[in-house]
Amino acid sequence: MNLIRYNPRGLTPRFPVDRWFDDFFSTPDVEPNGVRAWSPAVDIEESDKEITLKADLPEVDEKDLSVKVEDNVLTVQAERKFEQETKKENFHRIERAYGSFHRRFALPEGVEVDKIKAAYDKGVLKVTLLKAPEKQPKVREIKVS
Repeated sequence: MNLIRYNPRGLTPRFPVDRWFDDFFSTPDVEPNGVRAWSPAVDIEESDKEITLKADLPEVDEKDLSVKVEDNVLTVQAERKFEQETKKENFHRIERAYGSFHRRFALPEGVEVDKIKAAYDKGVLKVTLLKAPEKQPKVREIKVS
């Protein structure tokens, strides 16, 4: 059995030229106000003692950021506001996406929900999830008489 790499654009392998045509003729995710929707890039790293989630959130104010845990699901919500600039003599191109987003992550068993920490510095959100220490079963030796 041969494994085929996952291709979100289609089921068959594609060439760069195919992507040019797809990008040219496709419509990006656009919100009603005409601004592209966005979803930040996220890295998740795991060690023996913790899981660390880092999300790139450039130009997001801390007051527009929310991190919640409910029913063992971590939800990150934020909004990057579009500040429209108008200059009549120059043409402006807007490629960066703006607006609100939310991402949800199912937490694995063994995460200490009460000890989750979040820090936001220089446009990067870092959420640290501590793992509960593995419980060792109590062993009691019984004398045989």
